[in-house]
Amino acid sequence: MKNTVRNSKALSNVVSTLIILVVSVLLAGVVTMYAINITSTRTQQESLKLSKQEIWVFGNGTAYAAIAIDNVGGRDVVIDKVQVRGVEADWTKAHYLRVSSALSTSLNCPNETINWENFAYTSGETGNFTVDSYDKPLASGDTIVIYVENPESISVSDIGVTIGITVFTENAQYYVECNVKSAESA
Repeated sequence: MKNTVRNSKALSNVVSTLIILVVSVLLAGVVTMYAINITSTRTQQESLKLSKQEIWVFGNGTAYAAIAIDNVGGRDVVIDKVQVRGVEADWTKAHYLRVSSALSTSLNCPNETINWENFAYTSGETGNFTVDSYDKPLASGDTIVIYVENPESISVSDIGVTIGITVFTENAQYYVECNVKSAESA
């Protein structure tokens, strides 16, 4: 009589199949993470920093919204539109100035009869603001200062209210808020 002894230390077919599946899924995950890491580190990212946002209103209803936009990302962008309180500002009402570095002081309120040539937009800084009807390119590392004249959604009754300003590019939108201030002074 011959005894056949089975090896009781072997893995069953189910356990072997599960191990193969788990190992293949883990390897696929590692390869995917590696590919994402390589792709994301080699592409330059778009990143804008919105700062110095202000909205002023004069007693006669004349209003100005101002914002400084710093391109802190690794690639150039095109600013498609600016919205004040959800209403798109017409580019023909947007006076802008490109500067080579970020602003360190707050933006100044223009007077009711503003001359945009040699305008003192911050303390100690003046510039000739331009107006046109085109989208605004912004090079990496540069700053653009935009003053929107009479945004449609702002009135005297908004003084003291928090209003949002949104800047749109082809790939993203950036949002900041500020309180509406009175432009009148003693």
